[in-house]
Amino acid sequence: MDTQRNYENLEYAIGFGNHVETEALKGAVPKGQNSPQKCAYNLIAEQFSGTAFTLPRASNQKTWLYKIRPSAAHSPFVDAPEFGKYVKNDFMNDHGLTITPNQLRWKRLPLPEKPTTFAEGLVTVCGAGDPSIKQGIAIYLYAANKSMTNSSMFNSDGDFLIVPWEGEMLITTEMGKLTVKPREICVIPRGIKFSVEMTKPIRGYICEVFKGHFKIPDLGPIGANGLANPRDFLVPVAFYENTEEEFQIINKYLGKFYKCTKKGSPYDVVGWHGNYYPYKYNLDLFNAMGTVTYDHPDPSIFTVITCQTDEPGVAVCDFAIFPPRWMVAEHTFRPPYYHRNVMSEYMGNISGAYDAKEEGFQPGYGSLHSILQGHGPDHESFTKWSNIDLQPIRYPYENLAFMFESTYMFKTCSFVMDDQVNLDHDYYHCWDKLANNKLGDKP
Repeated sequence: MDTQRNYENLEYAIGFGNHVETEALKGAVPKGQNSPQKCAYNLIAEQFSGTAFTLPRASNQKTWLYKIRPSAAHSPFVDAPEFGKYVKNDFMNDHGLTITPNQLRWKRLPLPEKPTTFAEGLVTVCGAGDPSIKQGIAIYLYAANKSMTNSSMFNSDGDFLIVPWEGEMLITTEMGKLTVKPREICVIPRGIKFSVEMTKPIRGYICEVFKGHFKIPDLGPIGANGLANPRDFLVPVAFYENTEEEFQIINKYLGKFYKCTKKGSPYDVVGWHGNYYPYKYNLDLFNAMGTVTYDHPDPSIFTVITCQTDEPGVAVCDFAIFPPRWMVAEHTFRPPYYHRNVMSEYMGNISGAYDAKEEGFQPGYGSLHSILQGHGPDHESFTKWSNIDLQPIRYPYENLAFMFESTYMFKTCSFVMDDQVNLDHDYYHCWDKLANNKLGDKP
């Protein structure tokens, strides 16, 4: 597969939530003010607001872009029915949705049979709320085998948290370029234009939040260090294209897709400064915390980033991982415990095996355990870990699963409830033998 741009030896700015200033041409970013009467290189100053003007300074996000052409210069948007065939964001209306409390599991989303770009390869699995009121969440799978050439996408509905499990994503954004491979994640905030290229097919998962932005969680009594450290987040640096070619701009707006044309590349930002930008993170750098005495900790201890609701501690989405780590708990059932949760849990597997379902949850699989529905290890894992000699164990490097946990009650899209996306109709059988568990003698 051909790529339109060079992605070798990329440089990044470092840190989470920092105010970044970066220039592809020296002097492109004005000093001492944001919008001078005349910008260097005949550039145009454009503010990109990621939050309301009047949000408190600690939460306010915006970036000043210094561009060759303003974003307003494009043809009118028109419907784009070729995109979004399997995308749904209006979860307030039950049309096209399936409501079920059952535990659900899906096998891998198949690779497309015909050339398909990232923008064309999105499939909504489930969600809640409605982007029109900026409340809710949507979870997607993606599968693509064609680079986006002379086309760009932006999402008016929310922030995308992208979790690849197959193939490296080569992403160009208005702020610069990123490469994102399995065991890495990236966040592309609401409204930022981006294109996805590839050298081989890609597949993965996406969580979209309709309100707020992701942040790293507070550490409380853990202290000043640990989990996802701010210094390990990487931010693209300024990159620009100066071309007269026509580009297609694709916009996801209220769950529907629209397109327009624009003279010149949307990636014409010669310099920028601000704190609203895409970023990436290598999950191998996560500093996992766990018990050194007994009992499995609550999975919130593995939270990488979180998007909070208006109620502190209650998340639109907590993104947690189950990484390679030492397990040393004494006289303890070491896999995640059996559970009924007031939060919805969507799980995916990036690589290797998952200790609660070692054979039944392969890379690319997904599961949904809805609010207050029982779930936990299958019979084989229960039997193994109930009887194993409890020596210190290092989980293999290749084992890496994750969870999107949300306070919202999810509805599933009807088109993922049939066999075309490999719904596992036998998932519930993994607990059948546990139904025959008998009361034993006193130990």
